[in-house]
Amino acid sequence: QMQLVESGGGSVQAGGSLRLSCAASGRSFNTNTMGWFRQAPGKAREFVGSISGPYKHTYYANSVKGRFTISRDNAKNTVFLQMNSLKPEDTAVYYCAAGVQFTTKADEYDYWGQGTQVTVSS
Repeated sequence: QMQLVESGGGSVQAGGSLRLSCAASGRSFNTNTMGWFRQAPGKAREFVGSISGPYKHTYYANSVKGRFTISRDNAKNTVFLQMNSLKPEDTAVYYCAAGVQFTTKADEYDYWGQGTQVTVSS
C-alpha cells in the first residue's frame, strides 16, 4: 500500500505560480512512476505530467509543456509540480498518483491522493 497526500493548492491570478507537493508513505517510493492529473468541473480527469522512478524521466501534456515542471526528491518521498504562467483553464482539482508503468493513462496508476484545488482567476 502507498498513501499519497497533496498540498500546496490555492487561488492565484493568471500569470502567477503555485507549487504542489505530494508526500508518499508506505511502499517503496523510489521505483514508482509518479503522475499528476487534474479534473475540472464537468470534465474528465486529464493527464498533466509524470516522472519516472530512479532516472527521473519526465513527460508532459502539451497543454502544460513549458509552463509546468515535475520533480521528485526520493530521499524525502515527495514529488513536486511547479506551475508557472498559470491560466484560468488550469483551474481544477490536481491529483498525484503512483504506479509501476511510465504512462499517461490514469487507470494504470495504482494509488491516488485526495486532490488539491487550484483556482486561477483572470
